[in-house]
Amino acid sequence: MEWREYAEQMARLARELLAQDSMQGTLDEIAASAVKLVEGCDAAGILAVSKGRAVTLAACGDVVRESDRLQGELGEGPCFDLARRKGGERVYRIADMTQPQSAWERFAAAARGLGVGSMTGVLLYTHEEDFGALNLYAQRPGTFSKDIETAGWLLASHAAVALASARTIDQLEHAMESRHAIGEAMGILMERHHLSEDDAFNVLRRISQHHNIKMRDVAQRVRNGRTSPA
Repeated sequence: MEWREYAEQMARLARELLAQDSMQGTLDEIAASAVKLVEGCDAAGILAVSKGRAVTLAACGDVVRESDRLQGELGEGPCFDLARRKGGERVYRIADMTQPQSAWERFAAAARGLGVGSMTGVLLYTHEEDFGALNLYAQRPGTFSKDIETAGWLLASHAAVALASARTIDQLEHAMESRHAIGEAMGILMERHHLSEDDAFNVLRRISQHHNIKMRDVAQRVRNGRTSPA
């Protein structure tokens, strides 16, 4: 591997990831970039574990979703364990999936049936939070060497920073959309029922609290004409 060339690719990747306009776009670009940039990688995906359930956040290649599904059903597998931080590991590498795997016997057998010859994965994390595990698949055994493990680690580091940025942007946009929806709903109530600004806001808040739903959802119902302040 030519590390200078890879460093240049990482710099381009950082710009491409930060240019994505949504969290999902960033996740999809990370998986696609892993296939493009990591030598021998045939498929890649991002797996998270929520309440013990495997969730595929992004997939580039058909084998990814099936592998994630199997690991979730079996409750075992390298991606599954990494995503839930079992044992505190942040990286794994299986050089040859055709050889017996004592840690994940059932998954290894199923993975061989899917045509998986080699796997490696890296936890996507920042100091503040984890985003799941970036997992790379190859059909040929022996594909992922120690050097390629390092390459995956560098890619994952860029990806985690981009995901943290994308989540912040998504949260800001969501907050702005919520404020806009609430403002419109308040305007409708003020005009329709001759309320003051404070009274209109309190109406939305009381409905939200009484029905235990988010104020943004109450505002949307007012905008759609489905909710009355009565």
